[in-house]
Amino acid sequence: MADHSIRRQIAAAAAVLLILFAVQILYLTKIAVWDGAALAQHPLNMRTALAEKDIRRGRILDRTGEVLAVSNAAGVRSYPYGAALAPVTGYQTERYGASGIEQAAGAALGGMTADMVQMGPVRTLLRSDTGYDVRLTVDAALSGTAWHALGGRRGAVVVMDAATGAVLTMVSAPSVSPAAVEQHWEEYGARTDSPLLNRALQGLYPPGSTFKPLIADAALESGATNPDEVFTCTGSLAVGTDYVLHESHGAVHGQLRLADALRESCNTTFASLALRLGARGLTKAFDRFGLDVAIDTPEVPMAAAHIPALTQLSDGDIAQLGIGQGQLLVTPMQMVLIADAFANEGRVMQPYLVDAVLTDAGTPLYETRPAVWRTVTTPVRAAIIDSYMESVVTHGTGTAAAVHGVRVTGKTGTAENTTGADHAWFIGAAERGGRKIVMAVLVEEGGFGGRAAAGIARQIITSYFEGETLLQ
Repeated sequence: MADHSIRRQIAAAAAVLLILFAVQILYLTKIAVWDGAALAQHPLNMRTALAEKDIRRGRILDRTGEVLAVSNAAGVRSYPYGAALAPVTGYQTERYGASGIEQAAGAALGGMTADMVQMGPVRTLLRSDTGYDVRLTVDAALSGTAWHALGGRRGAVVVMDAATGAVLTMVSAPSVSPAAVEQHWEEYGARTDSPLLNRALQGLYPPGSTFKPLIADAALESGATNPDEVFTCTGSLAVGTDYVLHESHGAVHGQLRLADALRESCNTTFASLALRLGARGLTKAFDRFGLDVAIDTPEVPMAAAHIPALTQLSDGDIAQLGIGQGQLLVTPMQMVLIADAFANEGRVMQPYLVDAVLTDAGTPLYETRPAVWRTVTTPVRAAIIDSYMESVVTHGTGTAAAVHGVRVTGKTGTAENTTGADHAWFIGAAERGGRKIVMAVLVEEGGFGGRAAAGIARQIITSYFEGETLLQ
């Protein structure tokens, strides 16, 4: 009887050990297979960095083949375009990990294909002696134009191919030389102007009047207005019994239709439309445009917009949302996607930076295929808003963005800033000869968007279509 009891206890203990062993095997398999890619690309994964010590890291190239990052024979990484393209290239350090394309495409730059990333330690036996080159969608010359146009001011510029989502420029200022990050990490981290922050993807700002095209689309979609309705602007709008919303600089626009209201950036019209939409209508529009969605791809990690709890807002707060103020905060990349919706027949393309991964011979191992992120409005409404935005540039607040021979559409914004001077915004599109780009320009504390931001947009449009760059 005692022997039988002991045998049962031994069997139970053996069963527990087998279960624990099986759990451990399953966990290791999960790490190696399911989590392998994410762990390999993690910016603080020192094992990956150590494994690359004997491999010359691949180059990062712009869309024309210009070298943006390269390693010498000793493995020292250099960045010919420095701070101007740092938000794109990122940095690669032993102590602080990696960022940008250095992190997102780290496996390819380190000589591994996507399949090899899943193989765990075995991948070190299969990788080549040199990393693969990564060709980006970015145009170095156009980025230089944007960098110099900012002129040392804090802000961001994003330019994207409207039809494909290829990011042509992503500039954030201030910035730092990627080669100096490890040496000056503590200094950069202590600076109050946050030079390590990619303002294009992670900076959150009130959009101001650049948000009005979305409100116009929402009002048309819901039936809250139509293109023929006549509004009357007296220069102010009483909201409830204790709040009055005013036009900028005391302007009085008189009678105007929706197209006129967008061209003149009439606050009372768009505040009235937001009140008609209410929390329910605004929520529907915000969801449709994906404002609450973070694009979480490794190469374009865009933060979601900050949207207040709409059902808890007062009528005054709702009216403020109609003019892009209040508690609403967006990124410059988000505003590029909104601009793309109206320039691209209602479709918003998935933004991407990596065009192809190349062998030493220049043969593509991988090429990105453009994809639609979401369809947010109809082609008919997109065309209506697009025509309104063209009028903004030809006869409205955005004339500083006009370029002869190029069809330019846009919307300016002067966003109130609780901590300083107003932020200057411009979003829009430019088209000639079948080529179309969309853009967002933000100048922190830049004042009037129709002057500061629209002027930068004009330089970018000229550079892209005429080849007039300000680089070097």
